[in-house]
Amino acid sequence: MRKRRWAWAVVIASVAAVAAACSSSGSTPTSDESTGTAPGEVPEWPAPSDPMALARAAGLEPETAESLQFHVHAHLDVFVEGQEVTVPAALGIDIENPGVRRFPDSPPGSGETAYGGIDPPCATPCISPLHTHDVSGIIHTESATRKYNTLDQLFTEWDVKLDENCVSTYCKPETDIAIYVSGRRFTGDPRTIPLTNFKEIAIVIGAPPLEIPSVGDFSAL
Repeated sequence: MRKRRWAWAVVIASVAAVAAACSSSGSTPTSDESTGTAPGEVPEWPAPSDPMALARAAGLEPETAESLQFHVHAHLDVFVEGQEVTVPAALGIDIENPGVRRFPDSPPGSGETAYGGIDPPCATPCISPLHTHDVSGIIHTESATRKYNTLDQLFTEWDVKLDENCVSTYCKPETDIAIYVSGRRFTGDPRTIPLTNFKEIAIVIGAPPLEIPSVGDFSAL
C-alpha cells in the first residue's frame, strides 16, 4: 500500500513540475506577433503600401499636390520601453507616383529620404491633406480646407491600431500606456486629439523614457 502511495506521489510531483515549467515558459516575453520584434527591440511600423486608400478610410480626400491654404504642424513621439519608435516618412503620400519628388538624406544627417515637393501636380491623386514628409515626427496638415485633423486619422493612415486601450498590439492592462500632450498627461480617448499647430504628442508604452518631451522638435521644417 505504501509503495502504491509513493508511486502516485511521484506521478503528481512530475505533473506539477511539468506544469510549472510550461507556466514559466509561457510567461517569458516573446516577439511582437505583428512585427516580429524580439524583447528589448524597438518595433518597426513602416509606412503602408496603400496610402491613398488609407487616407480615404481616414475620411480624407487625396489631392494631386500640396495645398497650403491651411498649413499647420504637430509633432509625434512614440516610445516603447523607453526607446523611440520611428514615425515613418510618406504617411499619406504615394511615393510610387512619378509626380512625387524624393529628397535623399532629409533631415540632413539622417540618411533617410523625404518625399513631397509636388510641382507640377501629379496626374492622379498622390498626397493626403494629412501626411509626413520625413522621419522627423512632424505631422503636416496641408489642406485647402481650414480644419484640424486628428490623431485617429493619422493612425488610420499609418495602419496602426489606436484606441483608448491599445496602440498596435500593446494593450492595457497587460502593458502600461500613457499619452502626453505638450508634457501633460492626457486621460481621454487619444483618437480625439486634434493636430493643432506646434502641438507635441507623446505616446509612452511600457517603461517611460528618461524625459517625456513637452515641446516638439520642429527644426526640420
